[in-house]
Amino acid sequence: MARIVVKVGELMVESVITRASAEELGLKKGDAVRIVIKSTEAMIEKG
Repeated sequence: MARIVVKVGELMVESVITRASAEELGLKKGDAVRIVIKSTEAMIEKG
């Protein structure tokens, strides 16, 4: 598994993908990427 963290403005978006997917995308720190969020569930945490 590969943990991917993407900065979007002041926010950080974190995702976990397979190591094979990360290698296939050729991801490197600092790469520009596009985030697609597809979810049927959301969790809310009180800060």
